[in-house]
Amino acid sequence: MKISDLLKLAFRNLMRRKARTALTIIGVVIGTISIVVMVSIGIGVNRSFDEMIMQSGSMTIIRVQKYGAIYDEDGNYVDSKEQVLDDSVVELIKGVEHVKAVSPVVNKYVRLTSGKYESGVTLYAMDCDVFEAFEFPPLQYGTYPTKENPSTIVLSPESMEYFYCFSGNNYQEKSIDPLTEKVTMQFQEYQTHPRKKEFKLDFENVAMMEQTDNWEYSYNIYMDLNYFREIWKKYANSLTLEDRKRALSSTESYEEIKINVDNINNVAEVQDAIEALGYATYSEMQYLEPLKETSNMLQMVLGAIGSIAMIVSAINIANTMVMSIYERTKEIGVMKVLGCLVRDIKRQFLLEAGLIGLLGGVVGILISYVLSYLINKYGAGIMGSLVGTGTSGDLSVIPLWLPFAAAAFGMLVGVLSGYFPARRATKIRAIEAMRTEG
Repeated sequence: MKISDLLKLAFRNLMRRKARTALTIIGVVIGTISIVVMVSIGIGVNRSFDEMIMQSGSMTIIRVQKYGAIYDEDGNYVDSKEQVLDDSVVELIKGVEHVKAVSPVVNKYVRLTSGKYESGVTLYAMDCDVFEAFEFPPLQYGTYPTKENPSTIVLSPESMEYFYCFSGNNYQEKSIDPLTEKVTMQFQEYQTHPRKKEFKLDFENVAMMEQTDNWEYSYNIYMDLNYFREIWKKYANSLTLEDRKRALSSTESYEEIKINVDNINNVAEVQDAIEALGYATYSEMQYLEPLKETSNMLQMVLGAIGSIAMIVSAINIANTMVMSIYERTKEIGVMKVLGCLVRDIKRQFLLEAGLIGLLGGVVGILISYVLSYLINKYGAGIMGSLVGTGTSGDLSVIPLWLPFAAAAFGMLVGVLSGYFPARRATKIRAIEAMRTEG
């Protein structure tokens, strides 16, 4: 029998009992919606975890900080220890295998002024040779500092946005354009000597980063480490003798050593190697696996919830097909007497079951898109906070492959549910079927 003939018979038989067919299809629709929506929420949460990690920094960066955190085997914070980080430690880490770049980091909180407006930002001083290796953001204008031109000060867009001024009881806020407005930087760590001029650095050679979601490059300014040492000495000379000694000695060690690993797969190995040297480390990578495990577990739970509804619909399809066989026993007998092949009878019932699954799957997918839209529009903030994603992105994400997989799964459920009823139909004897009333 041709496939076209089988399809015509299948549709005709399904239309015989419209109400029962519709109810069975509705069961598949509910099962498909449950699976698609639940899986889409799992995917959305997973992407939210990825966004959280990527916004926190690069996955290949390791930090050795002055006050290193100590964790137990389960990753829980236990204590912290003070670590002496100097040039000898930098050279030691450079010798670790898979280390791509290393830079000591000095950070200072500085005051910026522009006319009557002022602001406060954190200044990070690093070796200018590693800016490219650490994948600093592209620049809107200017160039990153080099050994030939070390005096460039690199600004993040946010560092110029929140300048403020108090005028009487009025508070004013302003964004500064460092290309057209004068900006001056001052250190705040020590008091200036009463008989000496306060140290100020005018921004003359500046570069501006492009906007980025990475918090590491937000609200901060950057400069070359050697250039920082030059201006820090000038600042130290404006202090009292006692403060000058303390200021100069404070730059002999670093607040942090930043390491970039050549491959994300080698981060854990490099961390272990550095910790074997006696230094506590930190990286975003060490928190990625627990988040991934949580996300995968959530996807499994949500998928299992959706699968329960699909199992119920599969039982419903099987029940519908069994009832159909009882009602059409005589018809099956006539088909056998007329010489219809057993495999064609089996195919007809399987096709009917498969069509129920496919139709229910397609309708369920269309409704799932509507529900996904509504979840993202009205429920992403609330549900996102409940599952702890901490992001304003879409909670429900339906990738291109999911509707095709759902439709195929719905049809597969229908075929599998109809297999045993179809097999039962082929085992009915023609003579007994002809005797059946109907």
